[in-house]
Amino acid sequence: MSRKIVAATAQLGPIARDESRTSAVARMIALMRTAHDRGARLVVFPELALTTFFPRWLLEGHDLDRFYETEMPSPETLPLFDAAREMGIGFYLGFAELLLDGERERRFNTSIFVTPEGRIAGKYRKVHLPGHYNHEDWRAFQHLEKRYFEHGDLGFPVFEAMGGTMGMCLCNDRRWPETFRVLGLRGAELVMLGYNTPQHYPQAPEHDHLQDFHNHLSMQHGAYANGAWVIGTAKAGLEEGCELIGGSCIIAPTGEIVARTQGRGDEVAVAEIDLDRCRELRENVFNFALHREPGDYGPICEGADIRERTRAETTRNSHFSDTAAPTASD
Repeated sequence: MSRKIVAATAQLGPIARDESRTSAVARMIALMRTAHDRGARLVVFPELALTTFFPRWLLEGHDLDRFYETEMPSPETLPLFDAAREMGIGFYLGFAELLLDGERERRFNTSIFVTPEGRIAGKYRKVHLPGHYNHEDWRAFQHLEKRYFEHGDLGFPVFEAMGGTMGMCLCNDRRWPETFRVLGLRGAELVMLGYNTPQHYPQAPEHDHLQDFHNHLSMQHGAYANGAWVIGTAKAGLEEGCELIGGSCIIAPTGEIVARTQGRGDEVAVAEIDLDRCRELRENVFNFALHREPGDYGPICEGADIRERTRAETTRNSHFSDTAAPTASD
């Protein structure tokens, strides 16, 4: 039985701060139709695909809450589900999730995978949250993911869909090899991820020219070292004064980029992926059963210094308190 799927990375250009979800969804449906016309049965959209990248501002109250989804699908996002079902396409979607856990509000940077039948088959909540907690005046733009989102509480799950074993991650997760290794150990044959990555890196601007290189380096290594396909999709272009990289791509288990976008606007790139090609790596150079030596990898999983661990937990539990979270100079 063939396990070949024509897949698409569906890059979005900038989304304005005041752009409606209805507009963003209409753009995604247009990309989905383009992908469908090119034979795609699976489409990967970016991280936080329904809104602008709002962690670049210090926000609170309604100004913040309006960027989160409290249900999925919602009335605004249901047309995307309906269009996908009509075209027989599965899709990955990243968004900000707000839920009530008893009396407590919980906020996550989330992605889901929806099958061609319209069923949510998998959910992931971002583990590696970059950025900082407090407003920092020296920055050209903020990166307040640690303030606005909790550490993901689902780990790195895999799920069965479209004849294969799938996994997901989000943006900064791709830079950490442990992300792909855990998914690989759980059998993921395809890893889908969306990202919003600035061209400018405030802490080390001398790396700005390397942003595209590092983006592809991390995903290509993750694919190769784990014998998995990777589809990475950007929100790209000049968004509210912040330049975001593009480079959305589809990567084979050999680490080769087999399709990629060319610009920084709304764009689709398509390739046929053969899930059986994962065996080329998993039965040979990266045969985990034969060649891994987990007994020698202890430092990877050793606990953090207790002071740092306590400090991190304190700040995670104080997302919306300027006085409770440490400043950059602490």
